[in-house]
Amino acid sequence: MAHGGGCGCKIAPAVLRDIMSRMPAAAAFPDLLVGTESSDDAAVWRLNDDQALVATTDFFMPVVDDPFDFGRIAATNALSDVYAMGGRPILALAIVGMPVNKLPPETIGRILAGGATVCAEAGVPVAGGHSIDSVEPIYGLVALGLVRPDRVLTNKGGREGDLLILTKPLGVGVLSAAFKQERLEQAGYDALIATTTQLNVLGADLADIPGVHAVTDVTGFGLIGHALEMAQGAQLLADIEVAKAPVLPGVEALVRSGVRTGASTRNWDSYGELVQELAAVPHWRRDLLTDPQTSGGLLIAVSPQQAPAVLEAAHARGFRHAEVIGRLSGRSMGIKPRVRLV
Repeated sequence: MAHGGGCGCKIAPAVLRDIMSRMPAAAAFPDLLVGTESSDDAAVWRLNDDQALVATTDFFMPVVDDPFDFGRIAATNALSDVYAMGGRPILALAIVGMPVNKLPPETIGRILAGGATVCAEAGVPVAGGHSIDSVEPIYGLVALGLVRPDRVLTNKGGREGDLLILTKPLGVGVLSAAFKQERLEQAGYDALIATTTQLNVLGADLADIPGVHAVTDVTGFGLIGHALEMAQGAQLLADIEVAKAPVLPGVEALVRSGVRTGASTRNWDSYGELVQELAAVPHWRRDLLTDPQTSGGLLIAVSPQQAPAVLEAAHARGFRHAEVIGRLSGRSMGIKPRVRLV
């Protein structure tokens, strides 16, 4: 019932940049700590000296057939934006667009129940929302959270020498494509559900770890796309050690056999000119680095001294695949921020 699924539905980065360039600039608001200027994960508004409101919205079309799982994945993905800013969620509102002449109320109710289950796990209520009759099923959340104004984590604070840590393995887009092609075995489906419904609660912990300078979550633009945003925000180079990026079980065989999403190609077409390959990278591995990650992991820029503490916290939170996959480097006059594959 959907032409695309999950974060693979996102508008291509190049098209989005063109759209955003036509958006009127926001007037000066001193309490708006994070707005649209840095392509960050959420907006942040200072309430007082001790509290800032993190506000975001995220929704998409189904990435799986099961309505309950669809709701869980969409809600996990939406809450991730709050965690990526160092915040803790406090409230959610549902965004619902459904073809009511095709889907029975029971099915729609299962989608909402899946989302509410995840929100309950995060300790927040789904306190309302908005619904429309739409051609394709759409579900997601407005997610609100709180963070200390002096501990907001953005995607632009990275420093030269910071190590880059990725907390979830790649390959969600490949698994979802294989699922649509009826080529995904049960173990692959179980891995898909497990990773996309794992809340990025680690983000709230990162705000209290000295040396964590920048955070973003890896979603529709793939690892390279979100690492590039981090590099541009810091005016640095993001060096990605290709072989160190963790990959979900079974994904390598699928991508080697040609399974990939259309969004992976659109991503490369949008930012490939800003990627430098310092070593030969096979096309199948490049497809993994541009693979859209629905409800993907966090990408963290942290000082080398504090990287062990971040890895320890990640492993304690259940992110057993968390790994150092690169670093930020190359501050010099006239540098053109880009991603380098090493």
